[in-house]
Formats: sequence, structure tokens, C-alpha cells
Amino acid sequence: MFKKINKLDFLVACYIACLFIAEILGSKTFPLIKIFGYQFTASVGIFVFPLLFTINDIISEVYGKDRAKSVLYSSLIMIVFLFLFSLFAVSLPVSDRFHYRDAYDIIFMKSARICIASLSAFIISGFIDIHIFHKLKNKLKGKMLWFRNNASNILSQFIDTTVFMTIAFYASNEALVDNINFLIGIIIPYWLLKCLMSIIETPLVYLGVKWIKYYPKNHNG
Repeated sequence: MFKKINKLDFLVACYIACLFIAEILGSKTFPLIKIFGYQFTASVGIFVFPLLFTINDIISEVYGKDRAKSVLYSSLIMIVFLFLFSLFAVSLPVSDRFHYRDAYDIIFMKSARICIASLSAFIISGFIDIHIFHKLKNKLKGKMLWFRNNASNILSQFIDTTVFMTIAFYASNEALVDNINFLIGIIIPYWLLKCLMSIIETPLVYLGVKWIKYYPKNHNG
């Protein structure tokens, strides 16, 4: 079965799966560590978001900038689709046997807001990641993949995290100072964790690139 799987299709499927996991489940935050009485938190999306940038860099390295942009465009369309379907699903009446209307609406309307945050963050950070990666690739003549991967990821993930968290978690009913404190408490540790995981996942970029380059020549895709 695995031999019949197109490797690029598999990477794109993983990309979309991680994206949807982050969209649907990413609104939950959990405590990380308390330092000097300040509680740092992170979104559960931390466990899948770094994989998005890793997969994007693998595709960029092997297939080039245009293919990476194509995957990004396709992902943005999927986020829009998820957002629109969330609105549609919430608007439908419920049957007598469905007793979780309020919880369902809260969860998936939250997912709708997460979709808007992701769209904004992805549009900005996704193209920045691809641009920096290929700019460095040209300057370094295709060498130092580890540096190109981490340099592009660290900067783009900071932008992604800041934009996403601000749109997704800013509470209009809270004071500005409280919002700023909360956002700093979630953006900084979340970004640092992304940086750490990006470094840890660097071998996956090399393995992924090697895996795709050994693609059978007679296999389409």
C-alpha cells in the first residue's frame, strides 16, 4: 500500500491534516511554565505548526518556489472552505436528539475565528518563509540547508505567531493592558517553542529532501 503512495501527495496531505488540526483544536491553551509569578501558556497547535514550516521547506527545496506557493495557496483555500462550512454548520437547525447546540456553536464559531486568524497569519508568514528560504538558497548556492530552514522559520514563525495570536485571542471585553499581558504571555513562549522545535526537526528536513529525491523516475507527480 505504501509503495503506491505518491510522496508529494503524502506531504501535502500531512500539511493539510496539520493545518486542520491546528484550526479545529488550536483554540485551546495550556500552561507551560511559571517564571517570577508570570504564567506562560501555549496553544495546543504548537505540536503541529512547526511541521507545516518543515514540510513547506522540504517542498521548496526539492520542487522550487512555485510549487511551495501553490501548496500555500491551496491551503489558504482550504482554510476559507473550513471557515465557510463552520458558518454553514452552525446556522443549521438541530434535531431533537442533539443536546449540545451551545457547546457546538461555541467551539466551531471559535474555529471560524481561528480560520480568520490563520488566513491573515498564513498569507503574511507563508510568503515571507518562502521568500527568505529561496533568497538564502540563491546566496548560499543551495548549501547550508539547516541554516536556510531555521533562519526562514524563526523569522516567519514570529510573524505568524504574533498575527495569529492577536487575531485569535484578543478579547474585546478585556482591558487593553490585560490583552497585551496575555498576548505576550502566549506569543513569546509559543514562538520560542516553535524555534526550538524547528531546530529539533531540522533532521526531518534533510530526511524529507532525501526521501523525495529518491523518487522513482517513472513515477508521476
